Amino acid sequence: MSADLPPLRDVIAEFGLAADKSFGQHYLLDLNLTAKIASLGGDLTGKTVLEVGPGPGGLTRALLEAGAKELVAIEMDARFIPALEMTGEAYDGRLTLIRNDALKTDDAALVGDGAVIASNLPYNVGTPLLIKWLRSEPVWWSTAVLMFQREVADRVVARAGDKAYGRLAVITAARAEARLALKIPARAFTPPPKVESAVVVLAPLPGDKRFMDIEALEIITESAFGQRRKMLRSSLKSAAGRIGTSAEALLATAGIEPTARAETIPPAGFIDLARAWRQAKNTR
Repeated sequence: MSADLPPLRDVIAEFGLAADKSFGQHYLLDLNLTAKIASLGGDLTGKTVLEVGPGPGGLTRALLEAGAKELVAIEMDARFIPALEMTGEAYDGRLTLIRNDALKTDDAALVGDGAVIASNLPYNVGTPLLIKWLRSEPVWWSTAVLMFQREVADRVVARAGDKAYGRLAVITAARAEARLALKIPARAFTPPPKVESAVVVLAPLPGDKRFMDIEALEIITESAFGQRRKMLRSSLKSAAGRIGTSAEALLATAGIEPTARAETIPPAGFIDLARAWRQAKNTR
């Protein structure tokens, strides 16, 4: 790590940066772990990286140390700006700070095509940010290295039949390949959260394999998993009713048994249902 920067614990103390639990802030200060997370993004030399919620800058330092050409960091909490500005100066001005709500930011305009996303996501906005990035079209990011609560990470990578399988896994699989790359115990953080964390690595699917109609997929999965213990002929009634058709008709078009339950249907089945829903809507 740069000799020009004091240890993160000293920075936190100097700038009075105690973690704010209302923002889901938990600091990762272990240099070995932050370096390992940064490495999951591949060779960062010459690349632009987007980081959301850098906090005092633990992962920020690791990403800059790994050779990122430019690191664009989005941080809402003004308390962190002086410490992050100090980090940017130590790394030749390669850090660009944006004070904004990451859910409202035009990320593509900030970082351009082919950027890497790498973030220890604040617990309270992790899932909405993932959905935002999955929905982006055209896709501007090449790789995403995202830390979530372990429960959320499991939901992102789950497969049909898994206990954690649900809407998030289906929407993710429709747009990207995802793998759970690293498990991180609660004791690695300051202050320790009540749950473990995990890092998920995502790569967008190529255009010919990427499902575009996320709106229809979200409607279908919300209906199906909203009553996941029921058969699909019952749980899909709300989605079908929105367009004046029947659940049985949608299932027949998609080639899915009406007695099946949502937890047993792979993402491809839900994509077929979303296509059937859109087709029925367009032919009303």
